[in-house]
Formats: sequence, C-alpha cells, structure tokens
Amino acid sequence: MWLTRQDHVVWLMMLLAKITGKKNRERERVSCPACAAMSLLLNYYAFLFFLWLQHPCLQVVGISKKEKHRFIERCPPSPCGSLEIRFPLRLRNSSATCGLVGLDLACQGNATFLSLPSSSSPFRVTAIDYRYGLLTVDLGSSPPCPLRNLSFLSSPTYMPAYNDYFDFGIGLLSCSKEIQTLDSDSRWNQVAGPISCLSGGNHVGYAISLRTDINSVPPECTMTSVSHYNNSNFHLFFQKPFDRSYWFIGPSLKELVEDITERRQANLWWSYPDYSTENCAECELGGKTCGFSWERNVSFCFNKNHNHRSTVMIIAGTSTAGVLVLLSALVILLYIYRKSEMERETRLKVERFLANYKTTKPKRYTFSELKKMTKQLRHKLGQGGFGSVYKGELPNGVPVAIKMLETSKGEGDEFINEVATIGKIHHVNVVRLLGFCSEGTRHALIYEFMPNGSLEKFIFLEDAKSRRGGYGPLTMEKLLEIAFGIARGIEYLHQGCDQRILHFDIKPHNILLDYDFSPKISDFGLAKLCSRDHSIVTMTAARGTMGYIAPEMYSRNFGTVSYKSDVYSFGMLLMEMVSGRKNVDPVIESLQLQKMEESDVYFPEWAYDRLITGADIGLSSMGGKKATDDTDEEIVKKLLIVAFWCIQWNPTDRPTMTRVIQLMMEDLESLHIPPKPFISPNQQHNGSSSSTTNEV
Repeated sequence: MWLTRQDHVVWLMMLLAKITGKKNRERERVSCPACAAMSLLLNYYAFLFFLWLQHPCLQVVGISKKEKHRFIERCPPSPCGSLEIRFPLRLRNSSATCGLVGLDLACQGNATFLSLPSSSSPFRVTAIDYRYGLLTVDLGSSPPCPLRNLSFLSSPTYMPAYNDYFDFGIGLLSCSKEIQTLDSDSRWNQVAGPISCLSGGNHVGYAISLRTDINSVPPECTMTSVSHYNNSNFHLFFQKPFDRSYWFIGPSLKELVEDITERRQANLWWSYPDYSTENCAECELGGKTCGFSWERNVSFCFNKNHNHRSTVMIIAGTSTAGVLVLLSALVILLYIYRKSEMERETRLKVERFLANYKTTKPKRYTFSELKKMTKQLRHKLGQGGFGSVYKGELPNGVPVAIKMLETSKGEGDEFINEVATIGKIHHVNVVRLLGFCSEGTRHALIYEFMPNGSLEKFIFLEDAKSRRGGYGPLTMEKLLEIAFGIARGIEYLHQGCDQRILHFDIKPHNILLDYDFSPKISDFGLAKLCSRDHSIVTMTAARGTMGYIAPEMYSRNFGTVSYKSDVYSFGMLLMEMVSGRKNVDPVIESLQLQKMEESDVYFPEWAYDRLITGADIGLSSMGGKKATDDTDEEIVKKLLIVAFWCIQWNPTDRPTMTRVIQLMMEDLESLHIPPKPFISPNQQHNGSSSSTTNEV
C-alpha cells in the first residue's frame, strides 16, 4: 500500500502527539510557560516537514525506487537529428508509457515530424523547448497563404503560440489603399500588414485582432473573413488553465503574421487536458528532467545525467535532510523539556522554602502588584549581576527599590539567599527587605529605597566629578562615619544573628546610602549561612567580585574560607575609600611596572611604604582624597593601617570585625603597622616572588 505525502504528515502528527501526550495531565495541573512554546514548535516542525514533502524537487520521495528506475530505463531520451525527444513527448516506436497520448512524434532520416489531424501532411519540427512546452514547426509551401485558415494548426493537444491579446482569432481586412498601422507599441499593436499573399489588384490585405473594436476599423477597409483556431481546442485548453504568460510571452500579431507568411514557421504550445504538465515545466526550468508515474498519476523530477548512483545520492540527501530536521526538532524539544523541568524544580524549591519560612517572612506580592508599584517597570535604577532594579512605591506611598531577578541565573538560589538572610533581620546598617514576589519563574525583592544610591558614585573621583549639583567628593570625616557604619553592619552579620551570615561580596557597589549618607549593606545573593560555632565554610567555587575576593577563595593554600573573607573585602573597600581609585591587581600591575607613571603605581604598596618611612601620605599626588588638615591626615593613616590589617593574606592574621571597630576607635599613636600584606610587584618583576603570590 502506497503512502501519500499527506499520509506522512498525519503519521508525523500522530508521533508527536504520542511524544507529548504523557504530559497533558501535568500540563493541566501546573502552569508551564514552556509547554505553549513546545506545542508551537511541534506544529512548526510539522509544517516544515509538510513543505519538505510538497517541494516538486523532492517528489521522488513519494515514488518507489523500483518504479522510478523502471521509467528511466524504459524511457530514456531519444535523439533524432539535433533534437532530443523525451517526456511528455515520445517517438511513435517507443512505449506508450513514455509520453502522453497525442504528443507523439516521428523520426525519419534524422528529421522529426509532427502529424496533426487537421492537416493532410506532417510538419517538420525544427526546435523543441521543454521549459515552455513549445514546438517550432516548418510550414513548408502548402498552403500558399496559411492565414486564410489557421485551423490546420490546431489539435486537442497542440495550438499556435500566441499572445493572450489575440485569443479571439484574427480577422482579415481588404483595404482600397494602404493604412497606417499602430507601431508605437510593437508587441500590442492591433493591425499587421500589408500581407503580400492577401493583396492583389486594387486591394491591400491586412490582419486584425478580433479583440479590436469594430468601430476602429478604417472606413476604406472591409472584413473579408475570420481566421480562427478550432473553438473546441480552445475550450479544451482553457478547461485546464495554465499561466502561459508566466512562462512565455507569445508573439505579437505582426510577429505571428511574419512567422507564418514569410518565415513559413509556427510555434505550437502543447497541452494535455487530463494531466497537468505544470510540474514538468517547473522541473525543466529548474534544470532537471521530468518523468511520470502512471500507477500514481504524478510527475517527478530527476537529473538529466541520471544513474543509480545519483538516485542513491538524491535519496540519501533528502533522507538526511529529513533526519536532520527531525533530530534538530528532537534536540530543541529535549532542551525545552529540560528547561521546563529545571524551572519546575526551581519553583518547587522556592515554594518549599517559603512554606517553611512563612512565620517570619516579609509580605508577599503578586507580579501584577509589582508592575503597578513600578508603573509597568518604567523607572530603571540600575543593572546588577542577577537582574535589574526599578524604582517603585508601596500602596501606602513609601518609595521602594524592586530588584527583578533573572530566571536564567542562580536557579532560585539568589532569591532564597536574600529572603533567608535579610528577611528577618533589622539593623541600621543593613538594607531592609520589605517584601518579595514569587510567581512561577518570576522572582522579585522589594527593598527600602536609598535615594543617594551606592557608595561607588561618591568615592571614585571620576564618578563624583560627573555628578551635577548635590554632593561632591565626601569629606574624610564623612568617610570615617561611613566606614564605621559598614563595619558595624558586617559585625552584626557575623555576630548579631542566630546564624553567622557571610556576605562574600562586600564592595562599594553593594553599599547603599540613605538620605543622611548612612551606609546600608545590600545584595545578599552570594551570602552563605553557617553556625556561629563553626566559622569555616565549604565552597565549591570562588564567590565575589575581582579585586575584593580574599586569596583563600582562590586557593586553599592560603587558608580556609570563613568570615575572615569578608574582613579582607572590607579592607580593600577602605583602600578605595581613601585613594578614590579602584583597586588594581598587583600581579597585573607588575607586568606594566616599567611603563607606569607614579600615579599609576599600585596604591596599597605605595601607601604602605609611606607609612613605614613616616613620610607624608600626600594622597593628592596619587589622584586620591586630599587631606586638608592634620585631622584629615590622621584619619587617612588610621584607615590605611586598619585596611592593611584586614588584607593580610593569611586569614588568621586578620582581625575580627569587632576588633576592626576597636582599631578604628583608637588613637593613631596606639595603632601598630601590620606586616606587609603582599609581595612587592618590583620583587615579582625581578623573579623573587613566592609561589603563593603567583597563584593569586
């Protein structure tokens, strides 16, 4: 039993239904955004497969190889002189299945002849154009004036090739004198002549299209006869419409008359009323040869130089294309399915967490309420590593900052970390979580709004100078207050909660300033909880931002990861607050040391050398904060000494945050300068650095 192309499509749809049918009940129970995309993709690939089967160059897929080979072997092209006879034409001595009935030719002495039932003698064929279905025939010397009756050129399968404008036939005029023909448009003129075989004596013969308005016939002319094609042939032809103008523009009336009367030749279209040969025309225009399956009444294409190997290549190529389409669909479906499963697991993980956390959690909002708060996410405050932050307003008018978390990052861990760490703590130096949203794959966190933004906008000179109006660079006294606030916030996270909270991402960007420039620690997406009795935590990968990450986060050769890692980040933060410049990795600095100016030298090393020698810090020479008096100079040195204690490479040499606060409160004279916390880039450049430093 043969399968049609529609059968293949039905089979494919049934297969896809079986693949996805098992998910129907689950799809009804759980909202699955990927399911709609999956269904849409299935329909899309079914449509592509249907188009693939419909393509005329791939119709060989619907024909059996045996049937196709049988046609090619039984009906090879037949040469006759300079012409090649092939389907839909055939030679009379070939098999009747090699061409269509009525489209048979005769080959005699290397000459091809066409016999028409309306003519007593055959016509010699001088040219064949399979692309447009055209035969060019030689009319010979009889009849002497073919225009008097063109019906001899008609048959049920052949008719003269003409322009559609003349499909009503041709009228013959007898005029008493020569008339003016319309030469302005040579293709569409309506009168042709004078015609010598129709002229004689005191009259001149012309031909006119029967579509011409009879009133336009000149008064000196009379219609003598009408020469038209057999109406039944026209009728048969137009029962099976074929857009001839698309393939071939027929001759004008003048060209038709000249061909018949002077060149004694005519172009004939072949047409078959019961079998459409349009696919063959497309096939020939595509550079291929047309064949026909009588068992299935369908034409097919194959290469002109066809052999068994080319057949195998065609079948292999089309089959490979089909397999690739199906495989790509399968891969995409598996990806969508996997992504859907991961999203479902994330939702379940978040919901389980919220169910266990419901007694102390902040208020939960819907996503539509969030859009209303932010006025359709109109005012964007910034972009973070885990999503975008928008300004909003609670129903009671309190301004808030809403962080929309990206679903592709963290698998819900960012959301759970934030809610678990700051959802139930309250401290003046920790940003407060006012609410959250968890709806499907959408997660959002609602914080109190910090009008002055992050600290980095005020400590880095390029950012502070770019601010128009408001506050410029902060004074040293204000920087000291901010440093105290940050230290107290970190101390609270380490010591003031039931569980120790390790932030792992202390940096200026995550320090927010309120109306009074009081600092608040934010962004707990990388935070980790641990028991207060066990300060050491296990980590599978480094967390944080380059320039603030403690050495032990890179390699356990420097020690274990603990709350001392936050102390290191705080020390690097103090360095930036004092210098007004972003930290640069000393390893990177050492590679360009010889090319650097003094202002580009690694600041911690430069400042440490000044402290050791007792020289004036003179931060303005480094492009940093300028100490305006002795008090400012004392604050600078104090913050630097505390920072050097915090950035000791060995975690055990760093103080706790409680001790850091005590150091910041002591007088400068009572502070001891710690050991140098790094290997000099000069020493590294000279090859004397330790293996420990090289790891970092």
